[in-house]
Amino acid sequence: MTGSNHQLLAQENDVFATCARIKYFDVVLDHGKGAVLTDVEGNHYLDLLASASATNTGHAHPTVVKAIQDQAAKLTQYTPAYFANSTTAKLAKRLAAIAPMSGPVEVAWGNSGSDANDAIIKFARAYTGRQYIVSFTGAYHGSTYGSLTLSGVSLNMTRKLGPLLPGVVKVPFPSPWEQEADESDEHFVNRYFKAFKEPFETYLPADEVAVIVIEAIQGDGGIAMMPPAFMQKIYDFAKEHGILFAVDEVNQGMGRTGKWWSIQNFPEIEPDMISTAKSLASGLPLSAVIGRKAIMESLGAPANVYTTAGNPVTSAAALATIDVIEKEHLLARSQKLGAKAKAYFEAAKEKYPFIGGVRMYGLDGGIDIVNPATGAPDEEATTKLIYRVFELGAIIISLRGNILRFQPPLVITEEQLDQVFKIFDQAFAELAAGKLALPAAAKEMGW
Repeated sequence: MTGSNHQLLAQENDVFATCARIKYFDVVLDHGKGAVLTDVEGNHYLDLLASASATNTGHAHPTVVKAIQDQAAKLTQYTPAYFANSTTAKLAKRLAAIAPMSGPVEVAWGNSGSDANDAIIKFARAYTGRQYIVSFTGAYHGSTYGSLTLSGVSLNMTRKLGPLLPGVVKVPFPSPWEQEADESDEHFVNRYFKAFKEPFETYLPADEVAVIVIEAIQGDGGIAMMPPAFMQKIYDFAKEHGILFAVDEVNQGMGRTGKWWSIQNFPEIEPDMISTAKSLASGLPLSAVIGRKAIMESLGAPANVYTTAGNPVTSAAALATIDVIEKEHLLARSQKLGAKAKAYFEAAKEKYPFIGGVRMYGLDGGIDIVNPATGAPDEEATTKLIYRVFELGAIIISLRGNILRFQPPLVITEEQLDQVFKIFDQAFAELAAGKLALPAAAKEMGW
Protein backbone atom coordinates (compact mmCIF):
# COMPACT_ATOMS: atom_id res chain seq x y z
CA MET A 1 0.00 0.00 0.00
CA THR A 2 1.18 3.52 -0.79
CA GLY A 3 -0.71 5.43 1.89
CA SER A 4 -4.14 5.89 3.39
CA ASN A 5 -7.22 6.97 1.47
CA HIS A 6 -7.08 10.45 2.98
CA GLN A 7 -3.34 10.84 2.44
CA LEU A 8 -3.56 9.96 -1.23
CA LEU A 9 -6.62 12.10 -1.80
CA ALA A 10 -4.86 15.04 -0.15
CA GLN A 11 -1.86 14.55 -2.44
CA GLU A 12 -4.05 14.30 -5.53
CA ASN A 13 -6.15 17.30 -4.56
CA ASP A 14 -3.18 19.63 -5.11
CA VAL A 15 -3.00 18.75 -8.80
CA PHE A 16 -6.48 17.45 -9.77
CA ALA A 17 -9.14 19.64 -11.41
CA THR A 18 -12.44 19.93 -9.52
CA CYS A 19 -14.50 19.58 -12.71
CA ALA A 20 -13.08 16.12 -13.44
CA ARG A 21 -14.81 14.15 -10.66
CA ILE A 22 -18.29 14.00 -9.18
CA LYS A 23 -17.56 13.66 -5.46
CA TYR A 24 -19.01 10.82 -3.43
CA PHE A 25 -16.79 8.93 -0.99
CA ASP A 26 -13.24 9.44 0.28
CA VAL A 27 -11.89 6.20 -1.11
CA VAL A 28 -8.91 5.34 -3.30
CA LEU A 29 -9.35 2.06 -5.12
CA ASP A 30 -6.40 -0.30 -5.40
CA HIS A 31 -7.73 -3.44 -7.09
CA GLY A 32 -10.86 -5.42 -7.86
CA LYS A 33 -12.01 -8.94 -8.60
CA GLY A 34 -15.42 -9.80 -9.97
CA ALA A 35 -17.94 -7.68 -8.07
CA VAL A 36 -15.58 -6.77 -5.20
CA LEU A 37 -13.39 -3.67 -4.96
CA THR A 38 -10.53 -3.15 -2.49
CA ASP A 39 -9.17 0.23 -1.45
CA VAL A 40 -5.58 1.14 -0.56
CA GLU A 41 -6.26 0.40 3.11
CA GLY A 42 -7.48 -3.13 2.38
CA ASN A 43 -11.20 -2.42 2.85
CA HIS A 44 -13.49 -4.49 0.62
CA TYR A 45 -16.66 -3.21 -1.05
CA LEU A 46 -19.36 -4.91 -3.06
CA ASP A 47 -19.57 -2.90 -6.27
CA LEU A 48 -23.11 -1.80 -7.18
CA LEU A 49 -21.97 0.71 -9.80
CA ALA A 50 -19.71 -1.33 -12.12
CA SER A 51 -17.65 1.76 -12.92
CA ALA A 52 -20.73 3.58 -14.25
CA SER A 53 -21.84 0.41 -16.09
CA ALA A 54 -18.41 0.15 -17.74
CA THR A 55 -17.36 -3.18 -16.21
CA ASN A 56 -20.30 -5.45 -16.91
CA THR A 57 -17.94 -8.45 -16.92
CA GLY A 58 -16.63 -7.47 -13.49
CA HIS A 59 -13.16 -6.44 -12.42
CA ALA A 60 -10.06 -8.23 -13.74
CA HIS A 61 -12.01 -10.99 -15.45
CA PRO A 62 -9.32 -13.59 -16.28
CA THR A 63 -10.47 -14.00 -19.89
CA VAL A 64 -10.31 -10.25 -20.50
CA VAL A 65 -7.01 -9.87 -18.64
CA LYS A 66 -5.37 -12.65 -20.67
CA ALA A 67 -6.60 -11.14 -23.94
CA ILE A 68 -5.11 -7.78 -22.95
CA GLN A 69 -1.79 -9.34 -21.94
CA ASP A 70 -1.50 -11.47 -25.07
CA GLN A 71 -2.31 -8.58 -27.39
CA ALA A 72 0.01 -6.15 -25.58
CA ALA A 73 2.89 -8.55 -26.14
CA LYS A 74 2.00 -8.80 -29.83
CA LEU A 75 1.03 -5.25 -30.94
CA THR A 76 0.23 -2.49 -28.48
CA GLN A 77 -0.72 0.20 -30.94
CA TYR A 78 -0.72 1.13 -34.57
CA THR A 79 -3.31 3.62 -35.60
CA PRO A 80 -6.28 2.14 -37.47
CA ALA A 81 -6.56 5.58 -39.04
CA TYR A 82 -3.91 4.37 -41.52
CA PHE A 83 -3.67 0.58 -41.35
CA ALA A 84 -5.89 -2.30 -40.28
CA ASN A 85 -4.86 -4.76 -37.60
CA SER A 86 -6.09 -8.31 -37.30
CA THR A 87 -7.68 -7.92 -33.87
CA THR A 88 -9.75 -4.83 -34.61
CA ALA A 89 -10.84 -6.26 -37.97
CA LYS A 90 -12.23 -9.32 -36.15
CA LEU A 91 -14.05 -7.10 -33.67
CA ALA A 92 -15.78 -5.15 -36.42
CA LYS A 93 -17.29 -8.39 -37.75
CA ARG A 94 -18.40 -9.48 -34.26
CA LEU A 95 -20.09 -6.15 -33.56
CA ALA A 96 -21.82 -6.07 -36.92
CA ALA A 97 -23.18 -9.56 -36.21
CA ILE A 98 -24.91 -8.47 -32.99
CA ALA A 99 -26.14 -5.10 -34.29
CA PRO A 100 -29.82 -4.46 -33.47
CA MET A 101 -30.65 -3.61 -37.08
CA SER A 102 -31.18 -5.53 -40.30
CA GLY A 103 -29.37 -5.16 -43.57
CA PRO A 104 -25.70 -4.38 -44.11
CA VAL A 105 -24.11 -2.39 -41.29
CA GLU A 106 -20.73 -0.82 -40.73
CA VAL A 107 -18.69 0.19 -37.71
CA ALA A 108 -16.65 3.33 -36.96
CA TRP A 109 -14.27 3.44 -33.99
CA GLY A 110 -13.75 6.01 -31.25
CA ASN A 111 -12.27 6.27 -27.77
CA SER A 112 -15.31 7.09 -25.63
CA GLY A 113 -19.07 7.30 -25.62
CA SER A 114 -18.75 11.05 -26.02
CA ASP A 115 -16.97 10.92 -29.36
CA ALA A 116 -19.27 8.13 -30.54
CA ASN A 117 -22.25 10.40 -29.99
CA ASP A 118 -20.43 13.23 -31.74
CA ALA A 119 -19.96 10.83 -34.64
CA ILE A 120 -23.70 10.14 -34.76
CA ILE A 121 -24.22 13.86 -35.32
CA LYS A 122 -21.63 13.85 -38.12
CA PHE A 123 -23.06 10.84 -39.94
CA ALA A 124 -26.65 12.03 -39.57
CA ARG A 125 -25.93 15.48 -40.98
CA ALA A 126 -23.82 14.07 -43.81
CA TYR A 127 -26.37 11.44 -44.85
CA THR A 128 -29.49 13.60 -44.68
CA GLY A 129 -28.03 16.96 -45.65
CA ARG A 130 -30.04 18.39 -42.74
CA GLN A 131 -28.75 20.41 -39.81
CA TYR A 132 -31.02 19.94 -36.80
CA ILE A 133 -30.60 17.32 -34.07
CA VAL A 134 -33.30 16.44 -31.53
CA SER A 135 -32.47 15.03 -28.09
CA PHE A 136 -34.18 14.80 -24.71
CA THR A 137 -34.06 16.52 -21.36
CA GLY A 138 -32.59 14.26 -18.69
CA ALA A 139 -30.19 12.72 -21.20
CA TYR A 140 -26.50 12.14 -20.64
CA HIS A 141 -24.56 11.63 -23.88
CA GLY A 142 -21.05 12.71 -22.87
CA SER A 143 -18.69 15.63 -22.30
CA THR A 144 -17.28 16.60 -25.69
CA TYR A 145 -18.93 19.66 -27.18
CA GLY A 146 -21.36 17.78 -29.40
CA SER A 147 -22.33 15.19 -26.80
CA LEU A 148 -22.68 17.67 -23.94
CA THR A 149 -24.89 19.82 -26.19
CA LEU A 150 -27.12 16.77 -26.67
CA SER A 151 -27.21 16.19 -22.90
CA GLY A 152 -29.70 17.67 -20.48
CA VAL A 153 -29.01 16.30 -17.00
CA SER A 154 -26.75 18.83 -15.22
CA LEU A 155 -26.36 22.60 -15.42
CA ASN A 156 -22.64 22.23 -14.75
CA MET A 157 -22.33 20.52 -18.13
CA THR A 158 -23.19 23.77 -19.88
CA ARG A 159 -22.42 26.51 -17.36
CA LYS A 160 -19.64 28.83 -18.64
CA LEU A 161 -19.20 26.73 -21.80
CA GLY A 162 -21.40 28.49 -24.36
CA PRO A 163 -21.94 28.86 -27.17
CA LEU A 164 -22.66 25.18 -27.62
CA LEU A 165 -23.14 23.23 -30.83
CA PRO A 166 -25.82 24.97 -32.90
CA GLY A 167 -28.86 23.19 -34.27
CA VAL A 168 -29.66 20.99 -31.25
CA VAL A 169 -33.25 21.08 -29.95
CA LYS A 170 -34.28 19.34 -26.72
CA VAL A 171 -37.71 17.92 -26.01
CA PRO A 172 -39.03 16.67 -22.65
CA PHE A 173 -38.44 13.04 -21.67
CA PRO A 174 -41.49 11.26 -20.18
CA SER A 175 -39.85 10.26 -16.90
CA PRO A 176 -42.11 8.04 -14.76
CA TRP A 177 -42.12 10.46 -11.82
CA GLU A 178 -43.71 13.10 -14.09
CA GLN A 179 -46.88 11.03 -14.47
CA GLU A 180 -49.73 12.41 -12.35
CA ALA A 181 -51.15 10.13 -9.69
CA ASP A 182 -54.53 9.79 -11.40
CA GLU A 183 -53.23 10.00 -14.97
CA SER A 184 -53.66 7.02 -17.29
CA ASP A 185 -50.68 5.70 -19.22
CA GLU A 186 -52.38 6.68 -22.47
CA HIS A 187 -52.98 10.26 -21.36
CA PHE A 188 -49.42 10.56 -20.05
CA VAL A 189 -47.96 9.37 -23.36
CA ASN A 190 -50.24 11.63 -25.40
CA ARG A 191 -49.38 14.61 -23.21
CA TYR A 192 -45.66 14.13 -23.74
CA PHE A 193 -46.04 13.39 -27.44
CA LYS A 194 -47.88 16.68 -27.79
CA ALA A 195 -44.91 18.40 -26.12
CA PHE A 196 -42.57 16.49 -28.45
CA LYS A 197 -44.44 17.77 -31.53
CA GLU A 198 -44.69 21.39 -30.40
CA PRO A 199 -41.29 22.48 -31.76
CA PHE A 200 -42.07 20.80 -35.10
CA GLU A 201 -45.35 22.72 -35.28
CA THR A 202 -43.95 26.12 -34.36
CA TYR A 203 -40.30 26.66 -35.32
CA LEU A 204 -38.55 23.40 -36.25
CA PRO A 205 -39.20 22.16 -39.80
CA ALA A 206 -39.28 18.37 -39.72
CA ASP A 207 -37.73 18.23 -43.17
CA GLU A 208 -34.63 19.96 -41.78
CA VAL A 209 -34.11 17.52 -38.87
CA ALA A 210 -31.33 14.99 -39.39
CA VAL A 211 -31.72 12.67 -36.41
CA ILE A 212 -33.52 12.03 -33.14
CA VAL A 213 -31.03 10.79 -30.52
CA ILE A 214 -32.43 8.86 -27.56
CA GLU A 215 -31.53 6.72 -24.60
CA ALA A 216 -34.11 3.95 -24.64
CA ILE A 217 -33.47 3.80 -20.89
CA GLN A 218 -32.04 7.01 -19.52
CA GLY A 219 -29.00 6.21 -17.39
CA ASP A 220 -27.77 9.24 -15.47
CA GLY A 221 -31.23 10.70 -15.89
CA GLY A 222 -32.51 8.16 -13.35
CA ILE A 223 -32.55 4.64 -14.90
CA ALA A 224 -35.90 5.31 -16.54
CA MET A 225 -37.28 3.51 -19.56
CA MET A 226 -39.08 5.42 -22.27
CA PRO A 227 -42.74 4.29 -22.31
CA PRO A 228 -43.14 1.85 -25.23
CA ALA A 229 -46.16 3.68 -26.65
CA PHE A 230 -44.21 6.97 -26.63
CA MET A 231 -41.22 5.28 -28.23
CA GLN A 232 -43.43 3.98 -31.03
CA LYS A 233 -44.96 7.39 -31.63
CA ILE A 234 -41.64 9.21 -31.99
CA TYR A 235 -40.19 6.38 -34.08
CA ASP A 236 -43.17 6.53 -36.46
CA PHE A 237 -42.83 10.31 -36.59
CA ALA A 238 -39.16 9.99 -37.53
CA LYS A 239 -39.85 7.47 -40.28
CA GLU A 240 -42.72 9.58 -41.65
CA HIS A 241 -40.45 12.63 -41.98
CA GLY A 242 -37.22 10.99 -43.15
CA ILE A 243 -35.51 11.61 -39.81
CA LEU A 244 -32.87 9.13 -38.67
CA PHE A 245 -33.34 7.36 -35.34
CA ALA A 246 -30.22 6.83 -33.20
CA VAL A 247 -29.88 5.14 -29.81
CA ASP A 248 -27.18 5.82 -27.23
CA GLU A 249 -26.26 2.38 -25.84
CA VAL A 250 -23.13 3.54 -23.99
CA ASN A 251 -24.58 3.05 -20.50
CA GLN A 252 -27.35 0.56 -21.21
CA GLY A 253 -25.80 -1.74 -23.82
CA MET A 254 -23.51 -4.78 -23.69
CA GLY A 255 -25.92 -6.92 -21.70
CA ARG A 256 -26.83 -4.48 -18.96
CA THR A 257 -30.61 -4.95 -19.29
CA GLY A 258 -30.50 -8.67 -20.03
CA LYS A 259 -30.29 -8.05 -23.77
CA TRP A 260 -27.30 -7.03 -25.88
CA TRP A 261 -28.85 -3.60 -26.38
CA SER A 262 -31.49 -1.69 -24.46
CA ILE A 263 -33.41 -0.92 -27.66
CA GLN A 264 -34.11 -4.65 -27.94
CA ASN A 265 -36.58 -4.17 -25.09
CA PHE A 266 -38.67 -2.49 -27.83
CA PRO A 267 -38.93 -5.27 -30.45
CA GLU A 268 -40.78 -3.11 -32.99
CA ILE A 269 -38.02 -0.48 -33.11
CA GLU A 270 -35.01 -0.79 -35.39
CA PRO A 271 -32.55 2.09 -35.07
CA ASP A 272 -30.46 3.53 -37.88
CA MET A 273 -27.38 3.95 -35.67
CA ILE A 274 -26.28 3.09 -32.15
CA SER A 275 -23.34 4.25 -30.07
CA THR A 276 -21.53 1.93 -27.68
CA ALA A 277 -18.56 2.27 -25.31
CA LYS A 278 -18.02 1.76 -21.55
CA SER A 279 -18.49 -2.04 -21.18
CA LEU A 280 -17.69 -2.65 -24.85
CA ALA A 281 -14.07 -3.30 -23.82
CA SER A 282 -14.79 -3.96 -20.12
CA GLY A 283 -13.91 -0.37 -19.29
CA LEU A 284 -10.91 0.16 -21.55
CA PRO A 285 -11.15 3.25 -23.81
CA LEU A 286 -12.97 2.06 -26.92
CA SER A 287 -16.19 3.19 -28.55
CA ALA A 288 -18.04 2.45 -31.75
CA VAL A 289 -20.88 3.69 -33.87
CA ILE A 290 -22.74 0.88 -35.58
CA GLY A 291 -25.03 1.99 -38.37
CA ARG A 292 -26.66 1.18 -41.65
CA LYS A 293 -24.08 0.98 -44.39
CA ALA A 294 -25.56 3.75 -46.53
CA ILE A 295 -25.40 6.15 -43.59
CA MET A 296 -21.90 5.15 -42.56
CA GLU A 297 -20.65 5.60 -46.13
CA SER A 298 -21.91 9.20 -46.28
CA LEU A 299 -18.59 10.54 -44.98
CA GLY A 300 -15.11 10.19 -46.36
CA ALA A 301 -11.85 9.95 -44.41
CA PRO A 302 -10.63 11.67 -42.30
CA ALA A 303 -14.02 12.94 -41.14
CA ASN A 304 -14.10 10.53 -38.18
CA VAL A 305 -10.63 9.13 -37.46
CA TYR A 306 -8.72 9.18 -34.17
CA THR A 307 -5.16 8.04 -33.63
CA THR A 308 -5.94 5.53 -30.88
CA ALA A 309 -9.53 4.60 -31.82
CA GLY A 310 -9.79 0.88 -32.47
CA ASN A 311 -6.55 0.26 -30.61
CA PRO A 312 -5.61 -3.46 -30.85
CA VAL A 313 -5.33 -3.92 -27.07
CA THR A 314 -8.73 -2.39 -26.35
CA SER A 315 -10.17 -4.35 -29.27
CA ALA A 316 -8.76 -7.56 -27.83
CA ALA A 317 -10.48 -6.70 -24.56
CA ALA A 318 -13.73 -6.15 -26.46
CA LEU A 319 -13.50 -9.50 -28.24
CA ALA A 320 -12.90 -11.18 -24.88
CA THR A 321 -15.80 -9.24 -23.37
CA ILE A 322 -18.18 -10.52 -26.03
CA ASP A 323 -16.86 -14.06 -25.42
CA VAL A 324 -17.47 -13.76 -21.67
CA ILE A 325 -21.01 -12.40 -22.13
CA GLU A 326 -21.83 -15.28 -24.49
CA LYS A 327 -20.06 -18.17 -22.76
CA GLU A 328 -21.09 -17.21 -19.22
CA HIS A 329 -24.66 -16.47 -20.32
CA LEU A 330 -24.59 -12.99 -18.79
CA LEU A 331 -27.72 -11.85 -20.63
CA ALA A 332 -29.78 -14.55 -18.92
CA ARG A 333 -27.92 -13.91 -15.68
CA SER A 334 -28.83 -10.22 -15.78
CA GLN A 335 -32.49 -11.13 -16.29
CA LYS A 336 -32.51 -13.70 -13.48
CA LEU A 337 -30.66 -11.66 -10.85
CA GLY A 338 -32.44 -8.50 -11.94
CA ALA A 339 -35.77 -10.18 -11.20
CA LYS A 340 -34.45 -11.12 -7.76
CA ALA A 341 -33.31 -7.55 -7.08
CA LYS A 342 -36.63 -6.15 -8.29
CA ALA A 343 -38.55 -8.45 -5.93
CA TYR A 344 -36.32 -7.35 -3.04
CA PHE A 345 -36.73 -3.61 -3.62
CA GLU A 346 -40.47 -3.90 -4.28
CA ALA A 347 -40.87 -5.76 -0.97
CA ALA A 348 -38.81 -3.04 0.74
CA LYS A 349 -41.10 -0.43 -0.85
CA GLU A 350 -44.09 -2.04 0.88
CA LYS A 351 -42.26 -1.84 4.20
CA TYR A 352 -40.68 1.61 3.97
CA PRO A 353 -42.78 4.58 2.75
CA PHE A 354 -39.62 6.54 1.85
CA ILE A 355 -39.08 4.20 -1.11
CA GLY A 356 -40.99 5.54 -4.10
CA GLY A 357 -40.71 4.13 -7.60
CA VAL A 358 -38.70 0.96 -8.24
CA ARG A 359 -37.45 0.42 -11.79
CA MET A 360 -35.41 -2.64 -12.66
CA TYR A 361 -34.51 -3.79 -16.18
CA GLY A 362 -32.25 -6.76 -15.65
CA LEU A 363 -29.42 -5.76 -13.29
CA ASP A 364 -30.17 -2.14 -14.07
CA GLY A 365 -32.15 -0.30 -11.46
CA GLY A 366 -33.29 3.05 -10.19
CA ILE A 367 -34.88 3.28 -6.74
CA ASP A 368 -36.51 6.58 -5.82
CA ILE A 369 -36.15 7.87 -2.26
CA VAL A 370 -38.95 10.26 -1.34
CA ASN A 371 -40.48 12.20 1.51
CA PRO A 372 -43.20 9.86 2.84
CA ALA A 373 -45.53 12.76 3.63
CA THR A 374 -45.33 14.56 0.27
CA GLY A 375 -43.87 12.07 -2.18
CA ALA A 376 -41.31 14.70 -3.17
CA PRO A 377 -37.70 13.68 -3.85
CA ASP A 378 -35.69 13.44 -0.62
CA GLU A 379 -32.06 14.17 -1.43
CA GLU A 380 -31.02 14.31 2.23
CA ALA A 381 -32.36 10.83 2.99
CA THR A 382 -30.76 9.50 -0.19
CA THR A 383 -27.35 10.87 0.77
CA LYS A 384 -27.68 9.35 4.23
CA LEU A 385 -28.50 6.00 2.67
CA ILE A 386 -25.67 5.83 0.14
CA TYR A 387 -23.16 6.89 2.78
CA ARG A 388 -24.39 4.28 5.23
CA VAL A 389 -24.33 1.59 2.54
CA PHE A 390 -20.72 2.59 1.86
CA GLU A 391 -19.87 2.29 5.57
CA LEU A 392 -21.46 -1.18 5.59
CA GLY A 393 -19.33 -2.36 2.67
CA ALA A 394 -20.98 -1.58 -0.67
CA ILE A 395 -20.60 1.20 -3.20
CA ILE A 396 -23.72 2.79 -4.64
CA ILE A 397 -24.31 6.37 -5.74
CA SER A 398 -27.28 8.63 -6.34
CA LEU A 399 -28.73 10.14 -9.51
CA ARG A 400 -30.82 13.32 -9.72
CA GLY A 401 -30.16 13.66 -5.99
CA ASN A 402 -32.73 11.11 -4.83
CA ILE A 403 -32.37 7.98 -6.98
CA LEU A 404 -30.23 4.98 -5.98
CA ARG A 405 -28.23 3.77 -9.00
CA PHE A 406 -28.17 -0.03 -8.91
CA GLN A 407 -25.87 -1.39 -11.64
CA PRO A 408 -23.63 -4.15 -10.26
CA PRO A 409 -21.34 -6.16 -12.54
CA LEU A 410 -23.32 -8.87 -14.31
CA VAL A 411 -20.99 -11.48 -12.79
CA ILE A 412 -22.12 -10.70 -9.23
CA THR A 413 -22.97 -13.96 -7.47
CA GLU A 414 -26.30 -14.72 -5.81
CA GLU A 415 -24.49 -14.96 -2.48
CA GLN A 416 -23.02 -11.50 -2.99
CA LEU A 417 -26.44 -10.18 -3.98
CA ASP A 418 -27.85 -11.59 -0.76
CA GLN A 419 -25.09 -9.76 1.13
CA VAL A 420 -26.12 -6.57 -0.64
CA PHE A 421 -29.73 -7.05 0.47
CA LYS A 422 -28.62 -7.50 4.08
CA ILE A 423 -26.71 -4.22 3.86
CA PHE A 424 -29.80 -2.46 2.50
CA ASP A 425 -31.96 -4.08 5.18
CA GLN A 426 -29.78 -2.47 7.84
CA ALA A 427 -29.49 0.90 6.11
CA PHE A 428 -33.24 1.13 5.42
CA ALA A 429 -34.09 0.15 9.01
CA GLU A 430 -31.67 2.71 10.43
CA LEU A 431 -33.05 5.46 8.20
CA ALA A 432 -36.61 4.58 9.27
CA ALA A 433 -35.52 4.73 12.92
CA GLY A 434 -33.91 8.16 12.45
CA LYS A 435 -30.45 6.81 13.22
CA LEU A 436 -28.63 8.05 10.12
CA ALA A 437 -26.78 11.35 9.91
CA LEU A 438 -25.50 13.25 6.92
CA PRO A 439 -21.77 12.97 6.23
CA ALA A 440 -19.72 16.10 6.80
CA ALA A 441 -19.25 16.63 3.06
CA ALA A 442 -22.90 16.08 2.15
CA LYS A 443 -23.27 19.36 0.27
CA GLU A 444 -20.45 18.36 -2.08
CA MET A 445 -21.77 14.89 -2.88
CA GLY A 446 -23.46 13.79 -6.10
CA TRP A 447 -24.60 15.32 -9.33
